[in-house]
Amino acid sequence: MSDRAHAGRRAAPRARRSQADRRAESRAALLEAAARGLSRYGYGNLNLAGVAAEAGYTRGALYHLFADKEALALAVVGWEWERWQEEVGPAAAAREDPVAALVALARAHVAHCRDGRARVMMTLRVEFAERDHPVGAAVWEIAGDLRGRVERLVARGRRSGAIPPGPPARALAAAYLAAVEGLAIGVAGRTPHDEDLAERVVLGLLRG
Repeated sequence: MSDRAHAGRRAAPRARRSQADRRAESRAALLEAAARGLSRYGYGNLNLAGVAAEAGYTRGALYHLFADKEALALAVVGWEWERWQEEVGPAAAAREDPVAALVALARAHVAHCRDGRARVMMTLRVEFAERDHPVGAAVWEIAGDLRGRVERLVARGRRSGAIPPGPPARALAAAYLAAVEGLAIGVAGRTPHDEDLAERVVLGLLRG
């Protein structure tokens, strides 16, 4: 076999990416850039040209994938919720003891929020607290789901005696989420001890 034949066999042609792969790559980059923008500036001040430029695309490319700012924001909310369920949800599901599950959930949530993109949900919830808007409705639906999960764990802990009597489970669940999210914002990028602090906050709330 000739040297040229050997070289041809060694240099196999690079597989061409499909249009679907390129579209998925563009969409992911735009969602990440939009999530960062929403976390920093909120929905009202989000600049789509800036989002596209940060992701390395034109505004036309963005509009090819998302009809408008509302569609982009809704996609970000869905994307972040999927990420949360993959990265945080299993931490609680793996524990039988409700207190251990609540602690694990808090630690995993704070770790998840080290990435500034994750704070997009908190920012949007505050922005749309008093507004009737599709993006706000999507965010508040997720917030209700989270509160329900925590509330059920609190109720289990009360039944088992692991969590002492106190405020109603619904109120305690709301306080739990507010404390954990506030901590995630307050210590973001400032301490390597964020998970330990989250555990202390949660145990203080649960055990009074």
